[in-house]
This record gives sequence, structure tokens and C-alpha cells, in this order.
Amino acid sequence: MSRRPFTRRRFLGTTAAASAATIGFPYIRTSHAAGSLALGFWDHWVPGANDTLTKLCQDWGKKEKVDVKIDYITSQGNKNMLTITAESQARSGHDILAHPAWYALTYARQLEPLDDVMNPLIKQYGKVATAAEFLCKSGGKWIAVPAVTGTQVKPPCARLDLFKQHAGIDILSMYPVNKAPTKEADNWTWETMVVAAEKLKKAGSPIGLGIGQTTDSIDWVGAMFHSFGADLVDAKGHANVKTDAVKQVLDYSKRLVAAMPPDVFAWDDASNNKYLISGQGSMIMNPPSAYAVAKRDNPKVAAQCYTFEMPKGVKGRYAPFLPFLWALWGFSKNKSAGKSLLAHLLQRENVEKLVNASIGYDIPSFESMRDFKVWQQVEPPQGAVYHYPPRGTEEAWMACAPAPASIAQQMYTQSIMTKMIAKYTQGGEPMDKVLGWAASELEGYQRS
Repeated sequence: MSRRPFTRRRFLGTTAAASAATIGFPYIRTSHAAGSLALGFWDHWVPGANDTLTKLCQDWGKKEKVDVKIDYITSQGNKNMLTITAESQARSGHDILAHPAWYALTYARQLEPLDDVMNPLIKQYGKVATAAEFLCKSGGKWIAVPAVTGTQVKPPCARLDLFKQHAGIDILSMYPVNKAPTKEADNWTWETMVVAAEKLKKAGSPIGLGIGQTTDSIDWVGAMFHSFGADLVDAKGHANVKTDAVKQVLDYSKRLVAAMPPDVFAWDDASNNKYLISGQGSMIMNPPSAYAVAKRDNPKVAAQCYTFEMPKGVKGRYAPFLPFLWALWGFSKNKSAGKSLLAHLLQRENVEKLVNASIGYDIPSFESMRDFKVWQQVEPPQGAVYHYPPRGTEEAWMACAPAPASIAQQMYTQSIMTKMIAKYTQGGEPMDKVLGWAASELEGYQRS
């Protein structure tokens, strides 16, 4: 197994893996030389996480006599997305490539169907998160598998001390250390949160939830809209903008915005992290990355940080979900080996190794795999990220679902929901004008 630095010239010049004899699933037998595989994975931010994935692939390659070549491709500067676009045009490059949330659906016609990988896994491990299935299937067929590395949810991460002192909320009584939520968690609603936010701002420690046009903002806002029952487009593609639910979530947003720092509309995905780590912020919505950096840079803050479930709305609790997907190009010359490796990586014991390597950052899309011990072990404080994975009382949710993917992707890319909030709360536009603008935008998406 070799690991080579990634360059634009190299991925355009790479030839897909040599062909192997076609045999039945699990495809590869150690008694036969089985060609090679070129893999392009997301470059994980957690030190050591890439090494664990490399070892899993390397060990599999040695056993199955497959020459495995891996590139770790950064998402900085959208290099991973540029790679996908270039390889789709060149019909050459990696065999397996990590796709951000919407990209598998965008290139579905060029991807190898993976029903023969996913169906046995579902039979073995049970339900996959609805949000992951939404992004991994096209025309009723699996065209990608939910990746482990990089897949995340973005629930609240709050300061235990500030919430208790200034908002009168004992988070640990609702979400005890390494235990299921108590009955008191029923009181953790969007109304409870905004009242707490108002008190925390008055005390000089506002909560900070981005309402910009990057993924952290879009994801939590999308989950909030859905929990209010304010889906802008239904599963059949019908727009539902001018509804009471949409009006309610916009009115709620006006109260929430007034209780937060005024610059949240300009925040990017790093802003909320910095805000929490600085010691001023009392809550953000994010994976444990901000907590992990706080442990290094501001341990006193980290010792008070605790991750728990999203507030409940009339439709329930929905965790903002942003997955990566692993897809196999249809032009791959070694599809059998590619499918075998994907099935191997998604075995429970291997998923747990990957999750452990990410210090619990990565969230398995198989709901039965959200009981790994790593989430009990991260500290301080004890149990800091135990409530990070959605388990039963909370559902992972992809912003802009349940709209058909062709419409949902445009809604997401154009950040229509955060723009609606900005227009209503900052732009001074009346409700009817904001709703009319959104309806016009959606009409354009439906035509395109």
C-alpha cells in the first residue's frame, strides 16, 4: 500500500484500477491476485484518524491481494469537490471517492449501483439514518454508502456553569452523565432555549448560533424549521411556504436573533468554534471539534462544556446531520474489489475503530452502532459527549429534506432558510414579502 500526495495533475492522469475476475459477493478471494484500487478519502481534521482508515484498507488489501493506493483530499478550498467534478469529466481517477452530502446525487448517473453492498449490511445491522438514505439513493437504488469518517451531527454544546448560574437550567438533570435523558428533558424545547438565551445575553454570555450561508448555519436552521413543521417543500416537490408553521418559525427567529451577538449573520463554520473557546459564548451547535480545541487551548472552558440533544419542537427533536458518502465510479475497472472494501469498512468492528480514532467525532449512519463506549469515555467533564449521537429520542435530519433531491440541493446551496431569517429580522422586510420572495425562489428551483 502506498500513500501519495494529491495534486490536480495526478488525479487527472491516474488510471483506474486494473480489472479483476468477476466473482460473486464478497467478490475477492485471497487465493487470487485482484488488481488494484485507487481511493480518495476526506482528509480528517482529527490527528490519527487517517492512519486508522489507512491501516484498515492496508490490512484488507494484503489479505485480498489488492494493491491499495490512498489519497487524503482536503475539503479546504473545496478541493474534494473539485476532484469529484474533474474525475467525472475525465472518467478517470480514483475508484472509490468520498463525496460531500449532495454530490453523489449530482453524479448519480456516473456511479456504480451499490444495492449488493447495502442490502446485506442493512439485513445485518438494521436501519440506516433516514437522512443518510435520502442522500445515498437515487431512483430507488443505493448509489453510495454512508461514510464513517467525517459524518457528523451538530447538537448544542453548552456551558454547564453559565446555564445553571444565569438561566437556571441544570443540563445534567435533563441529560445525566452516561445515562439516557430523564423526564425533565421534555422541557428542553425551543421556547425554553430562547428564554434561556435572553437571560444569558443579559448576563453578558449570549448563546451563538450562526445564521450565515455556510453548512453549520444551514444545518441547524434546517433542523429547527423541520421541528416546527415548517418544511418549505414536501416530498412530492410541492412548495408550502405561506403556512402558519413557516410564519411561526420566522417569528420565533426574531426573538432568538435579538438574544444573540449581532454578527451571527456573518459567521462562517469557524466562528462558532472560536466564540465558545473564547470563554464568552454560553452555547453553540457543533460537532465536538470546538470542544476538542477548547481542551487544548482553553481547558477551563472545556471542563464546563457539555453536548446534549436539540430542543424539541411540535414535530419532535431533529439533530442537524451532515454526512460524507463513499461512492464507486461506474468507470472503475475493479468494481468487485471496490464493493468488497466498502462492505469491509462498514462492518461494526471497523466502524468502531474509525469512530474511536476520531475521538467520537464521526457518527455512524447505522443507528445500531451508536452505542460505542468512546462517547462515555471522553472527558472532562465526564460524559461530555455521551449525548452527542442521536439515540431513539432524536432523529438525524438533513436540512432541506424531504424535498426531492434536485430541489433540496438548490435550497441548501442557496441557503434559502437562513436568508429568510436575515430578511425578516435584519432586513426589516414584512412577513408577506419574505414569504413571497421564498416562493419565487422555489418556483425557480422547480423549473431548473
